[in-house]
Amino acid sequence: MTAPLKSNPLHIIGPGLLVAATGVGAGDLAMGAFAGSTLGPAVLWAVVFGALLKFVLSEGLARFQLATGETLLAGALARTPRPARYLFLLYLLPWSWFVGLALIRACGATAQALLPLPGPGIEIWGALHSLLGLLLVWRGGFALFEKLMSLGVGIMFLTVIATAVALGFDAQEVMRGLLLPSASSFSGEGLTWTVGLIGGVGGTLTLLCYGYWIREEGRTQPEDLRTCRIDLAVGFTVTAIFGLAMVLIGSRVETSGQGSGLIVALAGELERELGTGARLAFLIGAWGAVFSSLLGVWQAVPFIFADFWRRVGRELPAPDEAPQQPAGKPYRLYMLALAILPLAGFAVSFKQAQKAYGVVGAVFLPLLAITLLWLNREAIVGKALANRWLSWLGLFVTLAFFLGAAGLKYLGSG
Repeated sequence: MTAPLKSNPLHIIGPGLLVAATGVGAGDLAMGAFAGSTLGPAVLWAVVFGALLKFVLSEGLARFQLATGETLLAGALARTPRPARYLFLLYLLPWSWFVGLALIRACGATAQALLPLPGPGIEIWGALHSLLGLLLVWRGGFALFEKLMSLGVGIMFLTVIATAVALGFDAQEVMRGLLLPSASSFSGEGLTWTVGLIGGVGGTLTLLCYGYWIREEGRTQPEDLRTCRIDLAVGFTVTAIFGLAMVLIGSRVETSGQGSGLIVALAGELERELGTGARLAFLIGAWGAVFSSLLGVWQAVPFIFADFWRRVGRELPAPDEAPQQPAGKPYRLYMLALAILPLAGFAVSFKQAQKAYGVVGAVFLPLLAITLLWLNREAIVGKALANRWLSWLGLFVTLAFFLGAAGLKYLGSG
């Protein structure tokens, strides 16, 4: 029996928008602009492809959790040999550092373009945003977090779309970029940016956070899968449209500068087209994008660590053991580390931090696909929620793409 949809639209599409806001801020704003500047509209197909892959992966995650009552991480850890469980931690720690650095730098660059400070302005603004995000997440509840994130999505979506339209684009060139992947996307530096763009669109490791957010909304039964599918479809549609707009903007503006050079160049181009008011509107939208992403990571990634901490070394837990809000000491300590330790990485250039963030994140996607192929079997989740042919196809395409990209990169460097 299908569960009725809730009447409040925010409860229906809220977790999907949280995924979009968390992934879009760092992944699409900077990665989309840099990839667009390097490859032009020819890389537009990668944005749509990345959003589709993330939908398939997130839908599979939701199916597992609704069928078993476990988070995907808990289910995978419980079925993994004990020594191998720590491999996840070896991935989580560097990923957290790279994504934390990328987000702090992006927030600092955007704020510096809006309100320039003398001296190391980017570093000062970045540190202030990191600490403000820490305070809001530490003291505020999920309801406040969800409202702030929804506001950030609205601001960034409207202003960035308006910017792309104002700058103009060639419709035929856009259609070619959407439908015909170019050779430049699969060779040399272009391949790195393409993989990074697909990795950045809609998040990577943060996809696991969707499980914690739907639990906050009270979705715990298989009948809630319909709501999750609608939710995810809306979230990743927003993600794709935003990513397409950023690639088009990047294709019109030189983004070779580091740090605030990216934000200033984009805002300056818009000012030449539409005036000072449009420049400020874009900067506010860009700020909404990156700060909402920072809030999402600061709030949800510590859940992943706390879940790992509770599960490692234990056998398969009962569904009712899965914490609604594992906000104990491991959660809070990891939140503190996430907000503070990346501040030591300001010597890394903004552009290189974004590339590392996208590529390191992209490594997670084929691993997630393998996990879903393994766990969403009838023997574990039941016949009704097991992988069907469309899910199998999407997961195998995910694996094939990233293995193929790795092979091309290896051959190109040989």
